[in-house]
Amino acid sequence: MTVTRHHLHLVSDSTGETLETVAKSALALFDAVETVKHFWPMVRTEGHLIRTLDEIAANPGLVLFTMVSSELRVKLEDRCAELGLPVVAVLDPVVDALSSVLGLQAQAKRGRQHSLDAAYFSRVEAIQFTIAHDDGASYENWNQADIILAGVSRTSKTPTSIYLANRGFKTANIPLVVESPPPPLLYELKRPLIVGLIINPDRLIQVRRNRLLSLNQAPETDYVDQEAVAREVAFARRIFADNGWPVIDVTRRSIEEVAAAIINLHQERSEAAA
Repeated sequence: MTVTRHHLHLVSDSTGETLETVAKSALALFDAVETVKHFWPMVRTEGHLIRTLDEIAANPGLVLFTMVSSELRVKLEDRCAELGLPVVAVLDPVVDALSSVLGLQAQAKRGRQHSLDAAYFSRVEAIQFTIAHDDGASYENWNQADIILAGVSRTSKTPTSIYLANRGFKTANIPLVVESPPPPLLYELKRPLIVGLIINPDRLIQVRRNRLLSLNQAPETDYVDQEAVAREVAFARRIFADNGWPVIDVTRRSIEEVAAAIINLHQERSEAAA
């Protein structure tokens, strides 16, 4: 199969995260395409835009953009037209649809850009918190968390926590070990949403064996013993049931799917408390 190579330019007056997500999702629908992505974030002045357009002209390709300033937007679209390059304002269809449904005109205000920046720094704070509270660390600060994940070893607690942190949720996680019960504080928390992660024992043993092999460790230990693993999973289920915590089975779910389910639980909890 012949692979075609294209340049894709992502131009934004902010961080460009929205464009990156849209581009990644769209490109996943095409096979045999090699795309060179060029990121042009924080384009907020005419001088910066001109320099960016010169670079785009040197590597012509599709231009996707998000831009609040109508003046800069027009200059971008006009220059792309001169170069014969396709240009797409990725948020326009959504904004137009919302405008029609709401009966309102979208307002391009600089203050809203500051709100986006605040959200960005909030995510950074969430990531820092999550890293500092991985694997049961610093449990005395758990009351500051938005979400706490509990589960036996290898139930994707850490990657799921990091994913949630990138969505702005301060997330802590704790491994459940039969020989070392969680600190009593865990059962006293009111603010965080505590979610139990569970997995099929057979699948868990497979994951753990692969982990041991990758570390060149002995493949036969209690860590992968059928009865020991069954006790671990039963121990975790009992804790979840005794405390009425929501449980998510991660056996056949990706990290993104697990995180989406947790975010829905958090939203439902927030709406119920409102």
